[in-house]
Amino acid sequence: MRLSCEFKCDRFPITYHMMIVSLIKDALKKSNENYFKNIYLYDEEKANKRPKHFCFSVYMKDFKKQDDIFIINDEVIVNISTPDYEFFVNLYNGLLKIKEFKYKDFTINNVRMSILKEKDINETSILFNTLSPICIKDKNNKPIDINDERFEEELNYIVDKTLLSYRGYGLKKKLRFIPCKFKKVVVKQDIQKFKKNTDKKYYYVNAYSGVFKLNGNVQDLKDIYLLGLGFKRSQGFGMIEVLS
Repeated sequence: MRLSCEFKCDRFPITYHMMIVSLIKDALKKSNENYFKNIYLYDEEKANKRPKHFCFSVYMKDFKKQDDIFIINDEVIVNISTPDYEFFVNLYNGLLKIKEFKYKDFTINNVRMSILKEKDINETSILFNTLSPICIKDKNNKPIDINDERFEEELNYIVDKTLLSYRGYGLKKKLRFIPCKFKKVVVKQDIQKFKKNTDKKYYYVNAYSGVFKLNGNVQDLKDIYLLGLGFKRSQGFGMIEVLS
């Protein structure tokens, strides 16, 4: 299931990832607070680090960068993908209740929402494009270069854990990752806990965007398409689209 949300605004933060996370959390609270607590909280107050069953991407129409903000002349589109029907229904119903959302000194207005048609996956080799960059890390939480021989190994590791969390079992077959037109991108994130612990303004995430081919089991590929690929999916990373 895929949802496209169109928002009007004049200004948008360059570190927009946490803003959209806050929007999603607010929507879930408004729709079903018990469901929100179940996926985001542990023992009512501690953050639940269990993998979330969704990913999202952000697309800005007609904008220009000015210092640490984007000046928006058209609109901002937030795309959200999930295979989890319960999450989708709660998110959709909650977003219907949000006409205006404020985050720090930014405000966005909900214009319309559309349920998108999913692409069919019936083959074991699929060409994808990133809608939001893919982040792959090692066991020490260090980013892995696309040319590092460990990249595919760690990609398989996190996908296996993601699928296990969602459907109760991991990969049916090891994935083969083939980059086609890939480039490195550095994403800024505004994370309060990181700022407090390090006294640094931004947390920088090394990631990759572009076109790649993924070979694997058909059902695995279908679920990956909706869940997203890599680490930090619920923070605006790893959303992908089928090219062929």
